[in-house]
Amino acid sequence: MEKYNCIIIEDEPLAAEILQEYIADIPFLNLKNTYKDALRALEDMRSNEIDLIFLDINLPKLKGFDFIQTLKNPPHIIITTAYHEYALQGYELNIVDYLLKPIEFSRFLKAVNKLKMLNSLKSYSSSVFIPQGSSYMFVNTSKKKVKLHFEDILYIESLKEYIKIYTSDKIIVTKYQLGQIEEHLPKGDFLRIHRSFIVSKEKIEAFTSSEIEVGNKQLPIGRSYKELVNNLLQGISGI
Repeated sequence: MEKYNCIIIEDEPLAAEILQEYIADIPFLNLKNTYKDALRALEDMRSNEIDLIFLDINLPKLKGFDFIQTLKNPPHIIITTAYHEYALQGYELNIVDYLLKPIEFSRFLKAVNKLKMLNSLKSYSSSVFIPQGSSYMFVNTSKKKVKLHFEDILYIESLKEYIKIYTSDKIIVTKYQLGQIEEHLPKGDFLRIHRSFIVSKEKIEAFTSSEIEVGNKQLPIGRSYKELVNNLLQGISGI
């Protein structure tokens, strides 16, 4: 079984202890160390190969998001915090997941399984095939091609070099860039709202100036997309 070397950067002793216990229960995670501040972790990471960081945001000396931006080739990162309002900023930095304290084990397990799923796909040759002028595409996933009609798509999420395609009854993960698939989607039917999200205009259920609701899921509107997205949505709704 492949194991992922991980570290914890957390200045709250109880929170760090809980994460340590959770990690110990996951066979494919190997905890290398726990740090109270990011600067110390940064020093040790130069000589140790780390696959995953459990990172608090509100840290002494160097804050969590500032720490991420100092890394040239960051490993996978799962944010652990008590502050929900920084989720948008986290996803703009391509984190794996954003866990709110107090963290339940079931939610922790979901986050690390998401990481395992992404890494397991690296052994597959995955792509997307879209016949010219068609109303569907074939998506390579788990060594088979799956037919997917554009009208069934709710939204598409970027996971670094992978995308996650959501429909009303299934989720498909494949190795592809969000920008690449955006070029092939039917013009006018889909809307890029964030560096990590594309939504189907037809499936939008509600929206505010900062979020869009699709399939009972609230998706953030990125700062650089906000003006364009809001103008388009107001035009569609007649407001």
